[in-house]
Amino acid sequence: MNECNPRVRSILFVCTGNIFRSVAAEYGLKALVGQPSPYRISSAGIEAKPQPVHEWVKHCLQEKGADVSGHRQRRLTGELVEETDLIVAMSRNHQEFLRREFGRHAPLFKQLCYGRDEPIPDLHEQYPDWEQDIVRARRYVVSIIDMIWTDLPSLLYKLPLERPQS
Repeated sequence: MNECNPRVRSILFVCTGNIFRSVAAEYGLKALVGQPSPYRISSAGIEAKPQPVHEWVKHCLQEKGADVSGHRQRRLTGELVEETDLIVAMSRNHQEFLRREFGRHAPLFKQLCYGRDEPIPDLHEQYPDWEQDIVRARRYVVSIIDMIWTDLPSLLYKLPLERPQS
C-alpha cells in the first residue's frame, strides 16, 4: 500500500466536526492497537465548530469500551498536517480540503481498508432531515460506528507494525 510505508508513526483521522466519524476511528484504532502503541493516533475536523460529542456517539463508543468523555474536539491545522505521517479522510470533501488548503493527499478510510473509493457520509449528508426521524438517525450513527470499528482491523493489517523497544 503506497499510503502506508514503514515510516508511519502517526495517524490522523479527519472528518467535519471531530465529534463523530473521526472520533470513532481514533478511539477504535487506539482500542485495537492497545498500549503501548507504536503509533500516535488522533483526530481532527475541517470545521470543528464548538460542540460536544453527541450522547449517541458517546454511548455507542462506551458500549465498545471506549471512554470519549475526555475528548476535546479540535480543528485541523497546518501543524497537525505537517506532523502526521498518514492522514485518513472520512469523505471526499475532507480529501478536497486537505488538497486545497495544505497540498496533502489523504486516502479515504474505505480506500485504506479495502481499496474502495467510498466515502462515509455524515448524518446530515445521509439524512438532511434527520431531526424528523430520530430513531432512523440514531440507527445510522450506530451503524457507522459499528462499521468503522469492524473495518479497523483491515486498516491495521495494512499498516507496518513496529513495536517500541522495551
